[in-house]
Amino acid sequence: MAGSPALLLLLGLGLCCPGVQVQAYRMTARFRDSSITQPRLGQQLELECVGAREDSGVFWVRQDKDGTLRFIVFISALPRTTFEGNKRTSTRFEARKLGSVYYLVVKSFTPGDEGNYFCLMNSNQMLYFSRGQPAFIPVTTTTAPTVPAPTTHSGITKKDPCPKTPDPETSKEKKLDFFCDIFIWVPLSGTCLLLLIALIVTTVLCQQTRRRRCRCKRPVNGKPNAKPRTPNQHT
Repeated sequence: MAGSPALLLLLGLGLCCPGVQVQAYRMTARFRDSSITQPRLGQQLELECVGAREDSGVFWVRQDKDGTLRFIVFISALPRTTFEGNKRTSTRFEARKLGSVYYLVVKSFTPGDEGNYFCLMNSNQMLYFSRGQPAFIPVTTTTAPTVPAPTTHSGITKKDPCPKTPDPETSKEKKLDFFCDIFIWVPLSGTCLLLLIALIVTTVLCQQTRRRRCRCKRPVNGKPNAKPRTPNQHT
């Protein structure tokens, strides 16, 4: 409507300068359904303005998140509604009056409808306005999925985070045992090797001696150096 810029200017002065407010009328803007604390997306939201005079009209305005004031509708005492652009109806809002209560209906609440809603009354050149009714869609926080704790299997051995340093006395004893083993086993092994070699040499010599004996001629009649007998000759 044509007077809406001036109305918004008056509202701005009223918000900035508390002295403009007159407490003769205690106007209240609130949700009609008292159980609603925050509107839901796509919900039909109904607000009511109580405490205004029946013979005075009421303006509904909204203060956006950035602080901008936006005129929504003027409801006269007859009652008649005038929306933005001097239109009688709106695709987004509905307005009506029942007695001294003035209603504003948001047909389908969207993020663009978020803000603080005020109702105002101009009576005897005095501006009366209510406290703001905040209407904001609740913020949904997405929680990260919980990762299950790793399970430990009985067959897996855990590594000791604190490795133990070897005892120097124990290492010395191991070295001494090693040297003792060398001194004992090396001579013993050498002796066994020499005995084995001697046994092999003895076996070879015995075989050679036996072969030599087998090559000698055997004596006649079993007697060595025996001359053969000649037969006796008889005359």
